[in-house]
Amino acid sequence: MVNPRNAYGEALIDLGKKHKNLVVLDADLSKSTKTIMFAKKYPERFFEMGIAEANMITTAAGLASCGKLPFVSTFAVFATGRVYDQIRMDIAYSNANVKIFATHGGISVGKDGVSHQMIEDIALMRVLPNMTVIAPSDAIQTGKLVHLMAEDHGPMYSRVGRADAPLIYEKKDVEDIKIGEGITVEEGSDISLISCGTMVEPALEAQKTLYKQGISARVIDMHTVKPIDEKLIINCIKETNGIITAEEHSIIGGLGAAVAEIIAEKNLSTKFLRMGIKDTFCESGNPSDLLEKYKLNEKHMVKNAKNLLKS
Repeated sequence: MVNPRNAYGEALIDLGKKHKNLVVLDADLSKSTKTIMFAKKYPERFFEMGIAEANMITTAAGLASCGKLPFVSTFAVFATGRVYDQIRMDIAYSNANVKIFATHGGISVGKDGVSHQMIEDIALMRVLPNMTVIAPSDAIQTGKLVHLMAEDHGPMYSRVGRADAPLIYEKKDVEDIKIGEGITVEEGSDISLISCGTMVEPALEAQKTLYKQGISARVIDMHTVKPIDEKLIINCIKETNGIITAEEHSIIGGLGAAVAEIIAEKNLSTKFLRMGIKDTFCESGNPSDLLEKYKLNEKHMVKNAKNLLKS
């Protein structure tokens, strides 16, 4: 169990050595977002902006206009909802080379409750022109994607959860990954489980359970929600008998919506189900209890897969 937030902090230190123009900004949450690791190593390139997230975004855009490479961090609920106008105009419209890396995404922040459970951020960022949207699934992948974010020019948004998470990959597994290209983690011929972020691990557990029950499930890690890997999705539609998307996010505007758009626009026929938050705010509670209540775990993925194939 390794926390993706730690991988982010470590990646920033590595990037700081390579990119002398890299700067990091945080809004009074550096211990939680792990940017404090960079702050200790490169204090002259770290900017503590206080509880002034809008100012932080605009400052980052200004730094980018001067040739700096800013990484901006806070909780997902503050990194997108509180500062949407600043992101829209100062970063997306301006096509500024600013990287927003948010932590504490989704409902698994648990007892922090609805005020901190950000389930709309992917939708908000996905609709913005010029914006790339990323949701890493484990610490190893997180580190690699942060490096790729630094190498690619343009506005980018990435979100991870709060909790420690099982490692899905080894370092050798992520050497060749690219932003915009999904990963087939497990092959399968009956149904495709397309997931992102924290939902990739339960998809893999569901795949094991389904295999024991005679169902072959393909598991896709769609770490980049925008631009989405259209070719991979079309292959899944053609080569398996159904598609389930899973995300710790609203089913409106996120990964499931992106896949649904491809199915509709390409006039493709498949059995299809979106797993996610069903147009509601969620309760406060233990993360595992919340994931069970809102049917976002392995058990419900297995049940949904079997029901979809029977339909």
